[in-house]
Amino acid sequence: MRAVVTRVKSASVTVTGSGELLGRCGEGFLVLLGVHTDDTEKEADRIADRICGLRIFEDESGKMNVNPADAGAELLIVSQFTLWADCRSRRPAFTRAARPDTAIPLYERVIEQCRSRGFHVETGRFGEDMQVESINDGPVTILLDTNEC
Repeated sequence: MRAVVTRVKSASVTVTGSGELLGRCGEGFLVLLGVHTDDTEKEADRIADRICGLRIFEDESGKMNVNPADAGAELLIVSQFTLWADCRSRRPAFTRAARPDTAIPLYERVIEQCRSRGFHVETGRFGEDMQVESINDGPVTILLDTNEC
């Protein structure tokens, strides 16, 4: 499983075309989440734990040392199958991205794991064509991959 975690002042996701607002957050994390064909609940739990414990908010000394719970962070989690793109050719292939029957339950598990830790979590809509807007803070963007953490 992969997650691109961006520290934001605010973020939102809407449906392309209609403009329907699906989710938004204030200060916190915009998380783009990609599920691999081999991922299981173990990877979902691991990445949720990493997201919820990522100490990238500044303390009183200006050092990134504060976790999202202590910072009062909100989360906006959006599914992003393109994180598993195989770009060896000029036209990306997405065969490593999990199919919806596997990906949706794992995506939802990550969301529930974050909520169970007390976070306010909003989301996009799986499989929807969406537009994401964010005001990045820092900017600070971290790539998490369960094969490496």
